[in-house]
Amino acid sequence: MWTEDYEEFTESQNQLLTRYVTNTSSHIFALRNLPEVIKGALFSRYSRSTLGLRGLLLKEFISNNDDAAFEVIVGGMTRQEGEVKACVQEEAIQKAQAFYDRILDGYGDDSIGELGGAHLALENVSMLAAKFLEDNRIGGSPLEKSTRYIFFDQKVKGEYLFFREPVLMTSAFKEVYVETCNMLFETYGRLIPPLTAIIEKQFPKEETISKWAYTAALRAKVLDCLRGLLPAGTLTNMGISGNGRFFEQMIHKLNCHNLTEMQEIGKRSFEELSKVVPSFIRRASANHHTHQSYAAFTEAMQQEIDHVVTPHLKNCVPTLESGVRLVSFDENAVIKVAAALLYPEGQVSLQDLYHYCQTLSEEELGAILDAACNVRENRRHKSPRALEHAEFTFEIVTDFGAYRDLQRHRILTQQKQKLTCDYGYSVPLEIQGTPFEEEYCQALNRAKEVYDLITKELPEEAQYVVPMAYQIRWYFKVNLRGLQWLCELRSAAAGHPTYRYVAQEIARQVCEKFPAFERFFKFVDYEGYELGRLGQEQRKFEKQQKHLD
Repeated sequence: MWTEDYEEFTESQNQLLTRYVTNTSSHIFALRNLPEVIKGALFSRYSRSTLGLRGLLLKEFISNNDDAAFEVIVGGMTRQEGEVKACVQEEAIQKAQAFYDRILDGYGDDSIGELGGAHLALENVSMLAAKFLEDNRIGGSPLEKSTRYIFFDQKVKGEYLFFREPVLMTSAFKEVYVETCNMLFETYGRLIPPLTAIIEKQFPKEETISKWAYTAALRAKVLDCLRGLLPAGTLTNMGISGNGRFFEQMIHKLNCHNLTEMQEIGKRSFEELSKVVPSFIRRASANHHTHQSYAAFTEAMQQEIDHVVTPHLKNCVPTLESGVRLVSFDENAVIKVAAALLYPEGQVSLQDLYHYCQTLSEEELGAILDAACNVRENRRHKSPRALEHAEFTFEIVTDFGAYRDLQRHRILTQQKQKLTCDYGYSVPLEIQGTPFEEEYCQALNRAKEVYDLITKELPEEAQYVVPMAYQIRWYFKVNLRGLQWLCELRSAAAGHPTYRYVAQEIARQVCEKFPAFERFFKFVDYEGYELGRLGQEQRKFEKQQKHLD
């Protein structure tokens, strides 16, 4: 039996606590109405205290108001009608920072930084920067403006929205860079109406489909085809929610990046996060010894790597094939997954289970694997962690647009090469054979000419002019459980055709190499679709109608 009321509070304390916790008597409750800096410090202190969390909140935070500035930070207790001006709250946070730093430094390691977090909005950053930000995977959740729901041909103050990279804008390439980006945006905007007319004629609306759903699916189809014209410098908006540890590491990396935009994002992110979670990201300050050590390490390591790899890369002849290739796997993957499935159910060592499973027939192994997937009814029914014992490495050469979508999966190890025009570009099937194919290709070819010109002197900055249709080479290493989620999600009918193909091909290659694993990919969709989002948009419309009714 659980013991409720193991901490007793007075009536006035209960009334006070009710503001900050969801229950004052149950052994399970949630925090509310508290800023992240207090929640993080409270949890870190909690691990070293004999008090319950509510008692700790009363004793060391609310009662210790002089040091903690609790009342002003949480608001509503020192200003009429519970309103606290932002400037007063910010001053209070700065005043109390030493108090919180003392707790955070004294009770734990880097993991303490995961006990508090923030939501950060980043607007008008390039798609190139967005990919770097999203590559900080663990502890953060990013969202980015979509290229399939939003038109990117708008102008602000007479200018298309692409990043004017400072180094390029002070170089001899300024004029040609701006002209090329403008040309790409103009081509993108000019092709939207005629391509819409062609696709609408090819796939007319059926009577049973709502006009709203059809229009949304048609727009997505058109923009999916044309997004390849958008340069990597295209401005986008992002939202990132993350814990303190995530943001600290993100800022460290941004500050050490070669590109000016990344450095500026790091500087401004630090400034803004310091207003809400200063204690969690203080070590990312450019003046803090932790960051200075990190920066020195990063620079020295890169110098060592450059020294070692340069002669080897000169002697390695590259190939230009595109597509998906399985380059690494464990021949004993089926044995390892089967053994791991048996492991938690008995008292046998993992090594003994390996040896035992090696003696089993394919049919017997299949029966073990079936037990983990027979009752799955949809892709959201996640498989056991035993599937993580099978690992695969894929190398992919596909357009930058598909990379943008697949790269965001956090439970994988991935690295890309620089964005270039060296691997050619893709032309959507819907554009091939139309009067617009030549114009589409001319725009991309012109962008390559400019990229080749700029990259001779500024290889990092030249990436901004590369359109999304150009292919990029990258790899990822992922276990079977993560692969199952990725392939079933990204092969869904509503997805972009390019990354749907990648997801389908990955599943095919795994199943070809390990037929026993095919049972784990039962919800991979191998079909092709004319208007991929039509079904999803229609379901969305019907749900909205039900709510209205």
